[in-house]
Amino acid sequence: MTTFLATKRDLLTFDDVTPEEIRRLFQRTAWLKQNRRIRSNQPTLAGRSLGMIFEKPSTRTRVSFETGMFELGGQALFLSSQEIQLGRGEELSDSARVLSRYVDAIMVRTFAHKKVEVLAEYATVPVINGLSDDFHPCQVLADLFTYEEHRGAITGKSVAWIGDGNNMANSWIQASAKLGFRLVLACPEGYEPESTCLARARQQAQQTGGVIEVVRSPRDAVFQADLVCTDTWTSMGQEAEQRKRQQAFADYCVDQALMATASSDALFMHCLPAHRGEEVTAEVMDGPQSVIWDEAENRLHVQKALLEWLMGVDIGVVKD
Repeated sequence: MTTFLATKRDLLTFDDVTPEEIRRLFQRTAWLKQNRRIRSNQPTLAGRSLGMIFEKPSTRTRVSFETGMFELGGQALFLSSQEIQLGRGEELSDSARVLSRYVDAIMVRTFAHKKVEVLAEYATVPVINGLSDDFHPCQVLADLFTYEEHRGAITGKSVAWIGDGNNMANSWIQASAKLGFRLVLACPEGYEPESTCLARARQQAQQTGGVIEVVRSPRDAVFQADLVCTDTWTSMGQEAEQRKRQQAFADYCVDQALMATASSDALFMHCLPAHRGEEVTAEVMDGPQSVIWDEAENRLHVQKALLEWLMGVDIGVVKD
């Protein structure tokens, strides 16, 4: 494979990737997943390093990125914000400049999305948003790939989001605008998705056929849906709101009765970790419509394709 990096590319949100690039990434993802099964992946990132900054704890993000770099011949460096100079007050812009001299890409999992943007502004290597309070593009890329792996193209399908209008919801909203599917979000009053993100995505969706709706009733959202998604009611950093949120979301549990109103071949997804009996019942999580373990696994494969692309391995993705 040839390598090149004409201009630095980042993945902070779905605004940083085109529909054509998503399709090419998914093609590469499928190839990487298949070849991992027979242990024939090529060391396309030999000699490359990924710096991983964590302000929020993680299972899936850390293990999938670290394993992905290892399997592609590179290495990943775990950088806790409390163990590097960021934790002692170093300016984020300075850390970005320094890390760019050592590593070939930076992944950050943090709270304020502004920190991701500052890193990308000052880093001279690609920056990946591993999660921020506003967006989670890596997870939704894996979710989209998982749906298409099981059911074919998501364009023109109907997706239901049940619960908080959080970072996952925002990335689903952007994805709907990019890939042209119907997204119906059922959120309690006061927990709707961010209005600016919603308005911008609706404008973009006019070009792709995407439809984005926000409703109150989970049944209205799930009716005849092809995919049903949810997330925890209380995300990291919101622990003080837990009791208030449990009351607000009491009617937003995805159970078997709710899933029965979806399409007969509908799938269920949850980005995990899940609180069984709160946002979803154990019967749904462990039931035949659930693809949550494939969804979790596919973080690894999608991110491997993403790492190759952003580090300049030519996988046939259209470049700007």
